[in-house]
Parts: sequence; C-alpha cells; structure tokens
Amino acid sequence: MGRFLVLLSLFVLFGFSGSAIEKNINDSKWTKPMDTLQSQIDVPDTLAEVTGILDQLQQLWKKLSNSFDGLVLKQKNNESEESKSIKLVAPTEQPFSIHNVELGETKTEIEAITGPAKRVSLNEYGTDWYTYHNNYQQFFMVMYDKNNQATGLYTDQDLISSKSGIKMGTPKETVRETLGEPLTKLQKGFIIYQFEKDRDYDMYLVDDVYVTIFYDKHEGNTVTALQLISKNMEEHKSDYYTEASPALKEGFEYQLFDLTNASRVNHQLPILTWDQHVRETARKHSSDMAKNDYFSHTNLKGQSPFDRMKEDQIIFQLAGENLAYGQLSSIFAHEGLMNSLGHRENILRNGYVYLGVGVAFNDKSQPYYTENFYAK
Repeated sequence: MGRFLVLLSLFVLFGFSGSAIEKNINDSKWTKPMDTLQSQIDVPDTLAEVTGILDQLQQLWKKLSNSFDGLVLKQKNNESEESKSIKLVAPTEQPFSIHNVELGETKTEIEAITGPAKRVSLNEYGTDWYTYHNNYQQFFMVMYDKNNQATGLYTDQDLISSKSGIKMGTPKETVRETLGEPLTKLQKGFIIYQFEKDRDYDMYLVDDVYVTIFYDKHEGNTVTALQLISKNMEEHKSDYYTEASPALKEGFEYQLFDLTNASRVNHQLPILTWDQHVRETARKHSSDMAKNDYFSHTNLKGQSPFDRMKEDQIIFQLAGENLAYGQLSSIFAHEGLMNSLGHRENILRNGYVYLGVGVAFNDKSQPYYTENFYAK
C-alpha cells in the first residue's frame, strides 16, 4: 500500500510568493462588484412624533433582545453538544476500539448511540463505509458484513482506544516498541505486494485484525489515524486494486471529501461545501490522466487547473488543486496528501469555501484522484 504513491499540489493566491505556482485574478469576467445599498431616513416634524417612535423602538428592542438572547443560548448549547468529547474506555474484546466501538458489534448497537449514518458509500472491499459524525465532529466510519456486524473501522480524530495504551498522538517509536515490527508485505492471491520502506503508516496483524496505523510526520511522527479491518474481510479482497465501477468512483469521491472536512475540523477550520460543478472539472481531469497515462496539473492541451475551471464557467478568486495516483483507497490517498506539505496546505487553507473531488480509473483499475478547491 502506497507502492504507487505519487503526489502533487498546486494553489493560487493574489500576488507571488516563493516557488509556488500562483495566479492573480483581475479579469472582470471572473469578479463581481459588491452591490451598493442606499437608504433614506425621513425626520419627523414634531417632538411628539419623535417620542412615539422612540417608545416603539424601545419596545422593539426588548423583543429583539429577548429573541437574540434565546438564539445565542441555543447556539451555544448546540456548539457544546457538537464539541462534547467522548469518554473513551479500553476495549474488552478487541485490541483496539474507535468511538468505543469494537469489531463484531452490530449496526443496531452502534446506531443506538450514534444515530443513523450521515453517508453510505461503496468502498474497495465491495461493501460500504457508513460515515458517522456531528458536523464532522466525532468523525468515524464503520464497515458492516452481511450479518450487519462491524468488520471495519476508521477514524482520524481523537476516538482511538486500545488495550496497549496506543491512542491519537502516540509516537511511532512507542507503537513499534509496543506492537513490534510491522508487516512488510501483503499477499493477494499469488501476488505479494511489498510495502515501501519509507512509508507514513504501519500495518500489523493483531488477533485476526489488520491494524493500519497512520502517522503525521508534520506532528512528530505521531498517530494521526487508525484503520481496522477483520482478517476475513481483508482476505476476501482477492486483488490489491478493486475492479473499477461508477459506484466505486463516486464512493471514493465522497469519502475523500468527508476525510478532508474531518481533518479541517481537527485544525479548527470551517468545513468546505461540496460543489457539484467543480467536481465535474475534477472528474474530467482525472479521466484525462487515466485515459492518456500521464500525471500532471497541466493537461495535454497545456491547460492549467485555472484554465480548466474558467472553461467550465467557475468563478473564483482563490483556487487550488491536489492530485494523487495509485493509492488503493481514499483513506490512503488522504493520509498521503496530509503528509505532503503542499497538499496539506491546500487541505488546511482557511480561505477555501468549496471542494469538488473527481476520481477515475485506468485500465488496471488504479485510481486517479483530483481535488479542486476554490472560493469566490
């Protein structure tokens, strides 16, 4: 996993800085002037009229103040509910748990606590990721088997608990001291896939569970995410890459979008809005790269991401693009992007408002990922 890890990043801002590729947007076709507001006040002729108006304004203010106080109180309560932390406990049956959920628990048991999933999308195991969160707080994903028992778990937030004490923020050295040397290869059928030595994750087989621990090299090589897949589910997946399909393409797109927002919440940034329009721009570029066997921000016509966005009638003042290729899932793609500084800066840029993700597969079912960010 990560064997084909190739990552590029690109962003655009006003002006020029360092060696980054940037673009200044001054063309009036792509900007819209602020509307001008005008108002007119009529002054009453008598003091009585003034006094009457003041009395009415005072009463109105009292009503507005009461309404405002109630609104603020409700908003604070909602914020408190969203940010309320989970009291994590060590798992009883499995080596790891996420959101106090262990593999083998039923969907009914899990959703009795979390409520229904926010999204259900196809993954590389031929089943679905069920995504649970509260405005991307307490974000985790669960994969169920045919008996509706959890057979896979993932999170990139502080929801990790273990019998060994490994949790979010644990140093890589401590993980290896605790669990030993990680796996160096994975066999699928008659093919053995060798992991890269310089990778940003470790994989272990612990009590019939494939445990993948991701590290953040920009945070001291500490644990930043965890994926748990049962041995049965992993071995049921016969090939390294899953056969391409429209449903898998859409699943990868939405998963990468959700993962991006979960990471933004981790860094106290506003979540991005899904943009269908720029998703089509991203899809076309991924398809072009997959079909014509190249990997670049500049397509074979010489068009940059900004040229392609303008061609698709997308109005922007700030825009950026991330590319990834060859990762077997959106989880591995996202974790790789977060460990590449340019991509990370795009994912965590405060000025972006919209994001569209486009995925395509080549004839070997290897995925190409394009993320297009922008703000008007």
